[in-house]
Amino acid sequence: MKTTWKPVDQHGVISSKQSRELPDSAFAFPGKRKEPLTDASHVRNAIARFDQTHDVSDAERDQAFANILAAARHYDINVAESDWRQLGKLPHTPNPAHGGRTSRG
Repeated sequence: MKTTWKPVDQHGVISSKQSRELPDSAFAFPGKRKEPLTDASHVRNAIARFDQTHDVSDAERDQAFANILAAARHYDINVAESDWRQLGKLPHTPNPAHGGRTSRG
């Protein structure tokens, strides 16, 4: 999957106004403008919350994960997972990749 993510010079807490000003290429889910990947903290957050993102298709998840991996490489973050379906093994919310089930039961 080709990535669409490109680094931007926006770090730290992002206000809603600043978020609106970011290009689509700054987001894990560019078409939905979800999960900005503007620094290492945001990349870690996107990984942690991946299973909580709603109203996206598997194709959009494929794209988002490719974007997260690109941003992780840029910010020198080690990602153990090689596929988004490996995320959320103990999710706080039902993981749509697992048919809405949690791994706890």
